[in-house]
Amino acid sequence: MKEEKIITPANGYLMLFVFLILFFGSIAAIIAFKNPLPAITILLSIILAIGFIMVNPNNSRVLLLFGKYVGTIKQNGFYWVNPFYTKKKISLRASNFDSERLKVNDKLGNPIMISTILVWRVNNTYKAAFDVDNYEHFVRVQTDAAVRKLASMYPYDNFADEGHDEDITLRSSVNEVSEALEKELEERLSIAGIEVLEARIGYLAYAQEIASAMLKRQQATAIVAARHKIVEGAVSMVEMALEELNKKELLVLDEERKAAMVSNLLVILCGDKDASPVVNAGTLNQ
Repeated sequence: MKEEKIITPANGYLMLFVFLILFFGSIAAIIAFKNPLPAITILLSIILAIGFIMVNPNNSRVLLLFGKYVGTIKQNGFYWVNPFYTKKKISLRASNFDSERLKVNDKLGNPIMISTILVWRVNNTYKAAFDVDNYEHFVRVQTDAAVRKLASMYPYDNFADEGHDEDITLRSSVNEVSEALEKELEERLSIAGIEVLEARIGYLAYAQEIASAMLKRQQATAIVAARHKIVEGAVSMVEMALEELNKKELLVLDEERKAAMVSNLLVILCGDKDASPVVNAGTLNQ
């Protein structure tokens, strides 16, 4: 397989000076000598004019001579090349590709909607021009394929209560997932001479048919976690209250009264609503 060959063609301004001399000199000779023979030189100068090309910054021209690869011009400027060269323009600028939202299954089989944002540019003009049919279409198709493969490698979220405790998930492990996506795209797009500058998940959500159920599940998980934290704190506060009462000998409580106090404190501390206190003006037995 051939590799990219960088060439620097003839200076365009010098050849423009030669073209002007040949063209206008031939016209002047025809007028002065009344001889049509210099018309051949005019035709030759017109053919030479076809060889003028201008390469803008971050652009390139791939040159072919009757199907044979000659080289690539990457340096911007005004040049002249063989008029019979076929000149194919390939941009070297960074391009953004925002893929469509794809419906795929994650590692656990849950349907999700996912899209990616890819920043890429052509690094090897020979591969981009000749190793693939259309490198821009190639980027789109391979990006979709890479996203589908990535989604099947990781779960959307952790489900530790169901025995699915993953270190990397699509929702929480943004850096790890982006690195895996970039690596996958680099392997796929290297055949087309494409350099991956950045790749990351642009959109991620559960598919519509399970989005409502998964939202309820997340809410339930959050409520359980909050309740667990509340109960843990309430038990610590009750334990501290009993220790302080015993330490300062403010009350002497038997096991039955202690259990009643613990129950009341837990109800107050773990309740969703503010407690309404009842003042007991009698003894603890009433």
